[in-house]
Amino acid sequence: MNLQIRAKDITLTDATRAHLESAVEAFTKYSLDITSINCIVAKEKKGVMVEFDIKIAHASPVVITQHDDVLDAAIDLAIDKGNKALRRLHDKVTSHKATSIKELETLES
Repeated sequence: MNLQIRAKDITLTDATRAHLESAVEAFTKYSLDITSINCIVAKEKKGVMVEFDIKIAHASPVVITQHDDVLDAAIDLAIDKGNKALRRLHDKVTSHKATSIKELETLES
C-alpha cells in the first residue's frame, strides 16, 4: 500500500503525521486490496480541509472530504467517515447475496 500525505498552506507536526499514518494502517483491517491512499490536508479561509483518496483494486476509489475549524477534529471525522465507507464496502463484497462455490453442496443420487 502506497501512502502519500500532502499539506497545502499548512505545516504538519510529526504527531499529526503519525496520527494520519496510524489511521491509514487501521484501514487495512477490512481486508480490501488497497493499492494507494492520497491524504491532502489544506488550509482554507475558514478552517482546514482533510481529504482521503483511497484507491482499491477491482472497485471504484473512495473519496472522503471533511471540512472543520480545527485540524485534529477534521482528521478524526475524516477517519471515522473512511472507516464507515470501507466497512460498508467490505460488507457489500463479502455478503452480496451470492453463494460461493464452497457453499454449494453436491447432490447425491
